[in-house]
Amino acid sequence: MVRKEMIAMLLAGGQGSRLGVLTHNVAKPAVAFGGKYRIIDFPLSNCINSGVDTVGVLTQYEPLKLNAHIGVGISWDLDRNVGGVMVLPPHEKSESSSWYSGTANAIYQNIDYMESYHPEYVLILSGDHIYKMDYEVMLGYHKAKGADVTIATMAVPWEEAPRFGIMVTDEDSRITEFQEKPAQPKSNLASMGIYIFSWNALKEALTTLKDVPGCDFGKHVIPYCHDKGEKIYSYEFSGYWKDVGTLGSYWEANMELVDLVPVFNLYEEYWKIYTKSSAMPPQYVAPSAHIERSIVAEGCEVEGCVEHSVIGARCVIEEGAVVRDSILMEDCHIGKGAVVEKAILADGVRVGEGSVLGVGEYAESRYDKKVYVFDLVTVGEGSVIPSGVKVGKNTAIWGETAPEDYPDGQLPSGGFIIKGGEQA
Repeated sequence: MVRKEMIAMLLAGGQGSRLGVLTHNVAKPAVAFGGKYRIIDFPLSNCINSGVDTVGVLTQYEPLKLNAHIGVGISWDLDRNVGGVMVLPPHEKSESSSWYSGTANAIYQNIDYMESYHPEYVLILSGDHIYKMDYEVMLGYHKAKGADVTIATMAVPWEEAPRFGIMVTDEDSRITEFQEKPAQPKSNLASMGIYIFSWNALKEALTTLKDVPGCDFGKHVIPYCHDKGEKIYSYEFSGYWKDVGTLGSYWEANMELVDLVPVFNLYEEYWKIYTKSSAMPPQYVAPSAHIERSIVAEGCEVEGCVEHSVIGARCVIEEGAVVRDSILMEDCHIGKGAVVEKAILADGVRVGEGSVLGVGEYAESRYDKKVYVFDLVTVGEGSVIPSGVKVGKNTAIWGETAPEDYPDGQLPSGGFIIKGGEQA
């Protein structure tokens, strides 16, 4: 009988709609980060660094790139005969079949997978946060408290508290009240979406709540456990943690990597971040190039100017081109004399010669006011921007665009071009 003390269940099925065109055809955990990584690399690396060698990855939305990236887990030393990493998509059962309809529902649908390891504890993780955490220390805390549930928490600014699940605790850190995204928060101690459950408590809650529509940990499971009188404790985390769920936080987290003294250090020997990598040639930096305060990944060819930017693998920046305060994911090509300023370009974007991205004054988005509010130019995977056009701030582009898509040769600030859809 295979027995694991603690297994991890990693929720990686989210669409990430607040990342706009960056996630039109890729799941949020598979979005590139920091030049050579994908967002999911961080929780996976935390698992293996913490000694958690059995990880179920729950996928749903656009899983192709995510599945290809994870493979059999070799990059994270998770290719094990017993345990290791396993991708768990929604699947049919004899009596019914359905998509994952909530975080807890997704875990419930894989109760047989968890049961097969006879775990004492189950670690629930989100696949879209950037942080380093030793889950073994959190497990030690859970045991010491004799807890049924331990929730990783973090103090957030009071003005941001209404965005989170908020915990009210006593002097022993036991959670006495739980508020899900409250208008008037009683505390600024926010849930990080990281939970350790004692297996019996989790199994009982999931089984009881299995018919609740859209069953979710924050809205249903935690309140259920609290109302039942189970011991729920707060494990307060003081390190770097960022939910990169918005374009602003995603851009900011990448830009923090190129600070003179980065807040988040990717280069620590004792806590490495692992990723799938292929053999690539080194960077080529031409005599005409200028690179300042930037990350430039393998396989890039730089003949132009790169300032305060994060450049992914195999990007080409031609002579006279300028990339500033921007994120380029893999395989982007910036033509001669083009200027890319405060932009996020997804994999495989082509910018034509002499085009300028990020000009003019800020204007409210006419596409989605809630998503595009950060003064950025956001360009989706595989998009093409023709030569000689001007693109304003707070704009969105997705698809292979042509000169006729840009009246008077420009896309004004706040505008958008979505091929196959509308444009304005």
